[in-house]
Amino acid sequence: MGRKRSAPLNKLFAWVRRQSTKVKTLVAAVSMLAALVALKFLVHDHNHFFVASESIHFAGILVLIYKLTTKKTCSGLSLKTQELTAMFLAARLCCSLFMEGDIHTFLDFLTLVATLWVVYMMRLKLKSSYVADLDNMPLYYVAVPCAILAMLIHPYTHHAHSGRMLWAFSVYVESICVLPQLRMIQNTKMIEPFTANYVFALGVARFLGCAHWIIKVYDSAGAYLFLVGASYGWLPMVLLSEVVQTFILADFCYYYIKSRMNGQLLVSLSSPV
Repeated sequence: MGRKRSAPLNKLFAWVRRQSTKVKTLVAAVSMLAALVALKFLVHDHNHFFVASESIHFAGILVLIYKLTTKKTCSGLSLKTQELTAMFLAARLCCSLFMEGDIHTFLDFLTLVATLWVVYMMRLKLKSSYVADLDNMPLYYVAVPCAILAMLIHPYTHHAHSGRMLWAFSVYVESICVLPQLRMIQNTKMIEPFTANYVFALGVARFLGCAHWIIKVYDSAGAYLFLVGASYGWLPMVLLSEVVQTFILADFCYYYIKSRMNGQLLVSLSSPV
């Protein structure tokens, strides 16, 4: 019965796989648009998207903790992505403590503690199973451009200037912190289940965050991007950051879903991520 139910989806995946890059991009765009329309009408308070996004991210980290605890290995996992994640969470938490102090602050704290535990395990306890040669994207390729961009484009609010730049830095780092993990996946062409579940959770989390901003812009007919006091470049950059990470993860999510529908535990990439 399971094979019969999944047959149409398998045929759909096979059809998409045979198409050109332009057609695949169009299919992905249409699918995301359909999901956005569904979210807009099914969820009345769109601020809940952020809570859901942060909760899913935390759940993804819990999957990694389970792997490290039970399997005693960190193979296939990028230490650099975890360090970048800890970096942007720490920056955002510092700002959030002074600017908001709400449920988002609590979720960021939980996720930061969990991420730091993963970093500790990878650097010390399970160091022998970490394949550093495959995790070969220098951190400064990500951190330095984000720091420069944060100094140039950040929100204009009544908070301290350093805090506003730190907030912008956290947004920019978050948008591309998954790149070392995807680079590692590209190097191996295969990813084991727990790490795959974690990356897929990031993809879902980022899509929800992106949906919040897109729906906000749509509902305000574009005026939301240019709120007085936010600076003209800040909100467009936030939206761009969300869109960039969503599309960075979209290709992996495609292969993840395809592998799951085919009953495969390992996610195999037939083309570069």
